Amino acid sequence: MDRNHTRPADTYSPLYFLASLGAGGLSVTFFMYLMFWVPHVGRPVPIFEDLMAVFANGALPLQVAVVVAMAGIAVFAFLNVKSLIWNLSALSRFRKTPQYEALRASNGETTLLAGPLAAAMTVNAMFIVGLVFVPGLWLVVEYLFPLALIAFLAIGVWALLLIGDFLGRVLTKGGVFDVTAHNSFAQLLPAFALAMVAVGLAAPAAMSGNTLVVGTSLVLSTFFGTAAILYTVVAAITAFSSMLHYGTAREAGPTLMVIVPIMTVLGIMSLRQSHGLHIGFDLHQTAGETMFFLARLLTVQVLFLLLGMLVLRRQGYFADFVLGDKTSPGSYALVCPGVALSVMLHFFINKGLVAAGLIAQFGIAYWSLTAIALLAQILMIALVFRLNRQHFSARGSSASMVPAE
Repeated sequence: MDRNHTRPADTYSPLYFLASLGAGGLSVTFFMYLMFWVPHVGRPVPIFEDLMAVFANGALPLQVAVVVAMAGIAVFAFLNVKSLIWNLSALSRFRKTPQYEALRASNGETTLLAGPLAAAMTVNAMFIVGLVFVPGLWLVVEYLFPLALIAFLAIGVWALLLIGDFLGRVLTKGGVFDVTAHNSFAQLLPAFALAMVAVGLAAPAAMSGNTLVVGTSLVLSTFFGTAAILYTVVAAITAFSSMLHYGTAREAGPTLMVIVPIMTVLGIMSLRQSHGLHIGFDLHQTAGETMFFLARLLTVQVLFLLLGMLVLRRQGYFADFVLGDKTSPGSYALVCPGVALSVMLHFFINKGLVAAGLIAQFGIAYWSLTAIALLAQILMIALVFRLNRQHFSARGSSASMVPAE
């Protein structure tokens, strides 16, 4: 590459793992088409054979939706893995620099949690790719669940070790945590990573027929899910206090909406656990209870979206860091709330409103609400390509890049 034309991404930050995370999240939004529109009787998720049945006997609009979903999953799963590999390589080089040592001594040490967060999303995305593109996978899926548990547990240990390094440093050495730089929700990144591990660990509970696997999945996902909730509460309260005193850090403004993806991930974890409790232990949750649960999560998400957009608009964040010339790796945090809202809306509409009998599937009300989820998805696709072009294409100097803790 011509060094006279550097890219913002040449000045590395672990927050670039969020580029991988966003792409993986978008692959999940396309899987929602298949999850809720394609019949998959007798299985909790659609598989390759269900999609082939649609091509053989399904209506043309559904066939088109399946083609779009499969293409979207393939494209964004590829971008997810490509970005993860680039980040792991860049992080390896970054560890040998003085900037890395400075990061480990600052509040920004928690940005390293973007690594396990993105890795957990990649495992989820690869499982979706397997369901959608691998014939006969469901015949051997019970053998894959223990491997998935091991993979997510390993990522969870990685996250816990990083969190332990950070908390061990700031809680044993007075004055090393800069409260004045705690004026954002950037410190919720560890909670997000733990939540992503938790939802991955909960997947076997929703899909396995083996009671031991389901039980193990329930216990492990509960541990990481509870840890995520506790960390979220503590970090959010202390951060909000700092924001009230110092104002919100402009470059970290997008973190105000990190509550949105945390709610979606923990919500899906709870739904998976509920299904596992029903199948494995005969504990049943009604459709009305599920609808009410999802409605409360969606309420929290909308409130934090409104708060985040209010602050970002008043700070002129979009004019500078999305539509303008300035760049910040923290901009990729904008993708997560839109993706999470889209996914949550699909669940609320289908597992909540339709399952409870409030609206009819594929009726006018159904498509009117689903259109909001699709619009959020489209906007996030455009945002991902925009940010990738800003950060990973040669565009003069990277001097205008602003870090975000």
